[in-house]
Formats: sequence, structure tokens, C-alpha cells
Amino acid sequence: METNSKLEGTSAPAIRRDPYEVLCVSRDSTDQEIKTAYRKLALKYHPDKNTNNPEASEHFKEVAFSYSILSDPEKRRQYDSAGFEALDADAMDMEIDLSNLGTVNTMFAALFSKLGVPIKTTISANVLEEALNGTVTVRPLPIGASVSGKVEKQCAHFFGVTISEEQAESGIVVRVTSTAQSKFKLLYFEQDVHGGYGLALQEDSEKTGKITSAGMYFLHFQVYRMDSTLNALAMAKDPEAAFFKRLEGLQPCEVSELKAGTHIFAVYGDNFFKTATYTIEALCVRSYEDTTEKLKEIEAQILRKRNELRQFETEYRKALQRFQEVTNRYTQEKQSVDELLKQRDHIHSSFTITRTNSIIVGGGSGTANGSTSKNPGEDSKAESPVDDGGSDGKDKSGKKKWFNLNLKGSDKKLG
Repeated sequence: METNSKLEGTSAPAIRRDPYEVLCVSRDSTDQEIKTAYRKLALKYHPDKNTNNPEASEHFKEVAFSYSILSDPEKRRQYDSAGFEALDADAMDMEIDLSNLGTVNTMFAALFSKLGVPIKTTISANVLEEALNGTVTVRPLPIGASVSGKVEKQCAHFFGVTISEEQAESGIVVRVTSTAQSKFKLLYFEQDVHGGYGLALQEDSEKTGKITSAGMYFLHFQVYRMDSTLNALAMAKDPEAAFFKRLEGLQPCEVSELKAGTHIFAVYGDNFFKTATYTIEALCVRSYEDTTEKLKEIEAQILRKRNELRQFETEYRKALQRFQEVTNRYTQEKQSVDELLKQRDHIHSSFTITRTNSIIVGGGSGTANGSTSKNPGEDSKAESPVDDGGSDGKDKSGKKKWFNLNLKGSDKKLG
């Protein structure tokens, strides 16, 4: 079971133990060994089976948290290299168990799911236990046929798909669709040594257009599933980071081919309040050779693109940082230039006639050039020595003075 979504009461344990120690596996354990260990412990500590044991619930969270690390190749690599510090805490979210939520939390979970927030849920312990005990009813699903039905929430319908050697060599696809856009899980069970069925694969339904669907592809080459919940929180915080992490949601399917015989699949009702309406079909890809080759090519291109984006992200981050630096410099320089031009305009505006007149009128006896300010009438009076008694008040004394001076000078010369 995959563990990625978070709700109250399902966060990472406060005291974190080594995931390998929690799952009782070694550091060189295979993916299948880790999956098997998790499946047994999750069933042992599942809240459905331990309603009166709070410690079991904490153990279940710890097991799920550990598996969420070791089941993801990238997270496992990060943990192996630098421990918990290398992991993004926001991404370490887990599945929720609807049967353990209560009505209020279930309503909130349903609301978030309806709003498009991906929420992963655990499979009911009752379903897992019945499958492990081999007490489930298995309906036949012939190759090339489809079966429609309705499954109650937290219940499952089991189907047996029998394939021949030739069909196994060609490849098998099992798909489930819902035109009612129901939320469900497609499950694949492997035969247990005790005669029951152990959960090996699960795919959550995804909305595509006007339907929801999930599929499993056993085509003799590595096929990848896309975990859409991986970037849900990253998108909200940083859409650009979410883009670069988008392809990190690709996880390799653990089973790439089926052998001849009967294989057990199930449709699990994952709706919060109502039944899930579905149609399940199984087909041999013998007549889809071109489509299969195209899928193989696309899978390879996507993997190459993921590696390219990992390298490009570093380059992009450096360029973005430089862009932010020059953008900040641009803003600062613009503010500086605007302020200088504002001061310049203010100084220019101070050189105006209005300001000169105000200085002359209000300056008392002083002027801008330091001379004495006088009214025009005062200037005339000051320059006139003695009024000659003329009624017109014109300045005639200057001429008389000048005439007299000349006359006296002439007399002296004559004498």
C-alpha cells in the first residue's frame, strides 16, 4: 500500500526510528521484501483490528511512515545518504483510514477530495484479512470481456482472470472505469503460501475528462504509475518546484508480467459516503502491438526527460536567483533615478519670477544684487537738490547747476 496523503492524526511520528528497524528488514532488502514486511505489520496494527489499543494505532502510523520512505526509490536513496534530514517533511504524509476518522473528519476529507485535493486512503483491514484467509468470493472475468457493478464503500469485489501461455507472452491489461466519476482502487493480489491472497499492487482512480479510471499493465517492460499526490503540497507552495518534481511522481510498478494461470484482481469502493459504480475489463494486447510499442517508447522518453529536468532545475535555479538579483537592482536603480530627477525638478522650479518678486516685495531695503530698494517717486526726489518753485515739478535744477558751473568756469578763465 502506498502512503502519501495527510489528515489530522496521521502525521509522522514525533520520535522517528530507523525505517529499516521498524519494518524489520535489512538495508539491502528488495522492494518486494519491504512490501511483504509492511503488509504483515500494517495488517497486524491496523486500527480496524485494534479499536481498544491506542498503541497499535501509533505502531500503524510508524509502519506506514517507514514504508512511505522505503517504498519510494528517491526517498530511500535520500534517507540512505543523509537520514531524515535529507527528506522533505512536507512530503512525508500518509494514508488515512476512513473507518478511524469519525463522521466530522470524513466529511472534511470528502470536501477536500471534491475540491480536487488528492487524499489517499487505506484499504479496510477486513478486506485484507478476508483476502488473506481466502474467504472472499471471486467472480470470473474472461479475457476480452467486461463486467459492471456497484461496490459499497470500504468493500471490494474480487475477480479471477485466467490467462493462457500465449496471452501471458503477449501481455495483459486490466482497466476499471467509472462514468459516474466514482472514487475507487484497483487491486492485484498474489497467491499466498497458506492459500489466501496477499495485496501486491494497488492503483487509485484518477479523473480524466468526464470519467475516473485506473489500470494495470503487464507488458514485459517496466511500466510506471504516476502518484499525483506527491506534488499536491508542493504545488500550493511553489508551482515551479512542483513542475520540476512532477515526474518524480513516477514510480515503477513492481509487477511487469503475469504467468499463465488465474490471477486475482479487485475493485475497492473508495468513495466517502456512497457506492462506487464501475466497469472492469481484461484484455490481451496481442492486437495492440503498435500501441504497446508506442507506450514503451513514451515511458523511455519520460524517464530521460526526468533526468534532464533534474539537471535543468539546478541551472534554472541559478538563473532565477541571478534574475531576482538584477530585478532587485533594477528596482533600486529606478527608485534612485526617480528621486534624483524629482529633486532636480524641484530645484529648477525654484528659479521663477514669482519667487523673485516675492523677495523684492518682502525684502525691506535689500534687493537681490545688494542695492537699496526705493520707490520710483523717491528716486526723483532724492536726485533733485532744491525745488526751483516750478509748478510742474520737473527736474530743472540739474540743467541750471550744469549751466552755472560752466558759466563760473568761464568767468575765471576770462578774468
